[in-house]
Amino acid sequence: MDPALVVIIVVITALIFDFTNGFHDTANAMATSIATGALKPRTAVALSAVLNLVGAFLSVEVAKTISGGIVDDAQITPAIIFGGLVGAIMWNLVTWYVGLPSSSSHALFGGLIGAAWVASGVDAIHFVKVVDKVLVPAIVAPLVAGLVAAIATIVVYRLKKAADPRVSHTGFKVGQVASASLVSLAHGTNDAQKTMGIITLALITSGSLAPGSGPPTWVIVSAGLAIAAGTYLGGWRITHTMGRGLTTIEPAQGFAAQTSTATAILASSHLGFALSTTHVASGGIMGSGLGRDRHGVNWGTMGKMAAGWLFTLPAAGIVGALAGKWASTGAVGIIGVATIGIAVSIGIWILARREPIKPEHIVDEVAAQAELHKVAA
Repeated sequence: MDPALVVIIVVITALIFDFTNGFHDTANAMATSIATGALKPRTAVALSAVLNLVGAFLSVEVAKTISGGIVDDAQITPAIIFGGLVGAIMWNLVTWYVGLPSSSSHALFGGLIGAAWVASGVDAIHFVKVVDKVLVPAIVAPLVAGLVAAIATIVVYRLKKAADPRVSHTGFKVGQVASASLVSLAHGTNDAQKTMGIITLALITSGSLAPGSGPPTWVIVSAGLAIAAGTYLGGWRITHTMGRGLTTIEPAQGFAAQTSTATAILASSHLGFALSTTHVASGGIMGSGLGRDRHGVNWGTMGKMAAGWLFTLPAAGIVGALAGKWASTGAVGIIGVATIGIAVSIGIWILARREPIKPEHIVDEVAAQAELHKVAA
């Protein structure tokens, strides 16, 4: 197959992954605001989409980590990258279907590492960089966000006692809009850059860019638009889990969770850490739940999420390894991987349409929860 055509296929596949990343991770920024009624679902995703696009232009440090740190660009090919992307997309779609807030970032890393390892050998992986830039932030960032959110929630609720309930309730809803916007902006600075890094890596391995190059402007624009489009789609299944399944969220609590999440993501983006925004957002929500009430977290849901986190890297890695090995054999392999990937994607979409979760469902739950609070009061 013409090398230029392979690169075009990789770019298109990377943008498809970016699109799935957008609707998979919408909940990171907007689940708590939707759950408390601070923002209507459609307004929330539109605002998040615009700010994801803006965030994509604010930094390229994470993109450089992906394009020049995780794998050895001299030992892999665009076909191998294509296989890794297919592994990441498949995991994103499966976890979206079951409403599991797993990490799109770790799906991407797992797919790329698996494909490079099997197709080019263990020497193609920079394990020190993987530990330093991926695994350590994956553990530390959610814990930090959770701790900060717990402390912030405790402080906020103590201050709330001295204020007029109606004024504080409205004030924190307004604060949630601002903090949710900041999370969306932060998400753009981190997650959109991962696709930029992958496309840049493909261009480097094909000889179109010099090693160590940053992402060209057209790559930044296309990646930002793809993740914004996916974000606007909504990803309601995961929003439902994040907003209702993990803990019952009040405006003050949501404000604390979102503020801690945004702070952790922005700091990591500045340092070039390719962390999972899903892990950080979940840590913030869980921490805020514990800060309000130590019995306020649904540990069953948290356990399912944690299991999904643990399986993401190896699961995407296995699929990426198989796809990368097959794709690296030539045109037949690339076509075969693409065909299976498209067939699986269509199958998941058909299954999802049989049991849809729509914005209206979440709005109805928000209204029911508000009515319960009124009765309790």
